[in-house]
Amino acid sequence: MELIKTNIEDLYIIEPQVFKDNRGWFMESYSSQKFKELGIDIDFIQDNHSLSKEKGVLRGLHFQLEPKEQNKLVRCTRGKIYDVAVDLREGSPTYKEWFGVELSAENKRQFLIPKGFAHGFLTLSENAEVQYKVDEYYAPQYDRSIKYNDPEINVNWKIENPVLSDKDKNAPLLKDSDCDFKY
Repeated sequence: MELIKTNIEDLYIIEPQVFKDNRGWFMESYSSQKFKELGIDIDFIQDNHSLSKEKGVLRGLHFQLEPKEQNKLVRCTRGKIYDVAVDLREGSPTYKEWFGVELSAENKRQFLIPKGFAHGFLTLSENAEVQYKVDEYYAPQYDRSIKYNDPEINVNWKIENPVLSDKDKNAPLLKDSDCDFKY
């Protein structure tokens, strides 16, 4: 496993080691021991799995407030997505900056998104399946979202009319949210 730094502190891409032969391939998608060797000591407690049937589905930007904020380890196990994380930690040198990466069943990359970030993804294929680990259980009273096209953040999703849930259509702008993460 290789840890690839992004331009935002604490936000990483995980490049797994894939062993291929005539039968196919094998990889460790997660190893607590190997993550600790990379300097990542997170106790993941839940796995989530979603299917988006259409190309152009946008889910996000989502997060949970303190004290139920979550670290996430995201991967795409079928199809491909454009995965985005936004730094919402007030006082951070990269506050309101975002980073996006293509995750796919083919490239097998994972995206490690720390607490204090909003997360969202756009499906780049039909029938895209996304799996992610979290270190805190879902807590509806702390669940929040911000508008995917908030002009203050200005994520370049490269799509005009994404398929959105009602929750994401009606999400507030960051300036109107109760997000209070500190760096």
